[in-house]
Amino acid sequence: MSGRREPTESAGAGRRRPARERILRAAARRFYQEGVTATGIDTITAEAGVAKMSLYNNFSSKADLVRAYLDDRHEDWLVRYRERVGPEPDPRDGVLAVFDTYTDGADSPPTGGFRGCGLLNAAAEMPAGHEGRAQVRGQKEEVERMIADHVTALLPGRPDTARATARQIAFLLEGAMVRSGLEGDGRCLRDARAMAERLLDRA
Repeated sequence: MSGRREPTESAGAGRRRPARERILRAAARRFYQEGVTATGIDTITAEAGVAKMSLYNNFSSKADLVRAYLDDRHEDWLVRYRERVGPEPDPRDGVLAVFDTYTDGADSPPTGGFRGCGLLNAAAEMPAGHEGRAQVRGQKEEVERMIADHVTALLPGRPDTARATARQIAFLLEGAMVRSGLEGDGRCLRDARAMAERLLDRA
């Protein structure tokens, strides 16, 4: 998803973390800022402050590390979304909070600046048929289902309209994320949120 927030910490605190967590955090920073293909294992282990053997004790391969990175990014986004909406969100607020959560990432990017959705960026480096692309697709479909559930609650008894509206909003969201990544800020996401509001008003 969007650039995840990285807490500031002392070097000593970072070294006290389990090796797996340090490796995953280092990989996340490098994969997001420089790309998956361009980031080598040596770069990750040097930044994490671990031996290469430590990486392979925690991840069977670079591909395994990439899978963990994608899952971690998605889970981080879900946590931030749930914190924003609470346990029982109003359906309309639930839809719009999807945009707001992405915008939060654009407004508070990690060191190096905002580059858009980390999941889409990683998938764009993978060939057709790669398992990582299927992983990202599943994660995106989960967000679309969340939107659809909220829209269905807003439009009881109108399942066809709810499905069509949710699909439009999901595509609007992803298009805005791509443009925001290119432009390096959240303006397109804010514009898309306003468009989503109008779609909900007209549904």
